[in-house]
Formats: sequence, structure tokens, C-alpha cells
Amino acid sequence: MPHTYPPLNVEVRTPRLTLAGATDELLERLVPLVRAGVADAEPWPFDDPSSFYADSPEREWQWLRAVWAGRSRVSADSWRLYFAVLVDGEPVGMQDLIGTNFTRFGTVSSFSWLAAGSRGRGLGTEMRSAILQLAFAGLDAREAGSDAFVDNEASNRVSRGLGYEPNGTDWDTRRGEPARIQQWRLTRDAWERRVRRDDIQLSGVEECLTVLGIR
Repeated sequence: MPHTYPPLNVEVRTPRLTLAGATDELLERLVPLVRAGVADAEPWPFDDPSSFYADSPEREWQWLRAVWAGRSRVSADSWRLYFAVLVDGEPVGMQDLIGTNFTRFGTVSSFSWLAAGSRGRGLGTEMRSAILQLAFAGLDAREAGSDAFVDNEASNRVSRGLGYEPNGTDWDTRRGEPARIQQWRLTRDAWERRVRRDDIQLSGVEECLTVLGIR
């Protein structure tokens, strides 16, 4: 049964996985993965503040509150779409798409995490490919950005492999310590020429445009 709130009905399907709007039911199914620990080894992948560095059960509570708060703060100037990553119907992580002043600049960024047992299988690239399809083909974005700590090779490898270009560096903190961030940029033209796929399906996007202030 469709949800009253359109962003929860958006889905992106690839041959390997589905990004499904993160309903409360899906969030509950993700809780065991968060409880087990997403940031489980150095180099720490997330910047401060991150609920994933907290002890359980505060970790799960902070994470849920952050998703609920993000879902409620949606305007043309600022929105964040949260998706559960499903493989064979089972949740294995999350993929978010973030827009700031999207109607003026057409730029988006992304954030994701995978459960430890689902890493090293190419799912990170597949998730990013799916969210780029939504951004460019579904929402008509002009440019997508990404960033990761310079020693987060898994994330940086995904960006390089999908045609992003280096876009400078910056600093952030993780667990209170400063660390260098690598920034990445992918233009619509580069996506069209190099990595656009014809086997990724979008649904529920049209109804979501008004909520995001795009139409």
C-alpha cells in the first residue's frame, strides 16, 4: 500500500539491489546491523558527529533520531532522501541523497554505509550507481559531489571508478581528531558519457518532485 508521504514510495532498482524509501519498518530491520556496529575498524570512515561511534543502545537511538529528524526537514533549500539498501529483499545498509539549494544550483551529494558482512562485493559501487541514476535521470541534477577521508580507500575507489574527478581537499574531525578529506565531483555530462546505465529502473519519482520543491 503506497505511503501518504511520497519520498517513502521512491525506489531505485538495479540487477543486484534495490534502494527503497526508508520507512520505519525498514529502519527497524536495519537496527540489528547498526547495533552490531557499522564503524568497526580503523581507519574510521565517518566524520563527527556520528552516531556510529556511540555505544549501544545510544548508537541506535541517535541514528534513528537523526533519520527521523532529516525526513521531517524538507524544503526546496534543503532535503535528504534516505534509502534502505536491499539485496534479495534483505537490508544490508543505507544510501542517502542530499540536496542543498537544489533548485538554484542543481547539485547533490551522497552518503552511504554497508554492514560489515556485505562489504567487498561491489555493492558500494552498485549503490552509488543507483543513487546517481536517481539524481541525474530522475531529478535532473547538474552535478554530484562526494567526499571521504583520504585513507577511506573503499569510498574513494568507488568515486574514481564512477568517473568523479578530484575536487580539492578539506579537513574534518573523526572521533575528535583532525583528518584530511578528499572531495570529488561528477558532472552530468561526464555521467552521461561514461557511466549512465540502461538497466536501472526508477519508480515513485514524479510524485516526489513537489515535496522537494523541484516542481
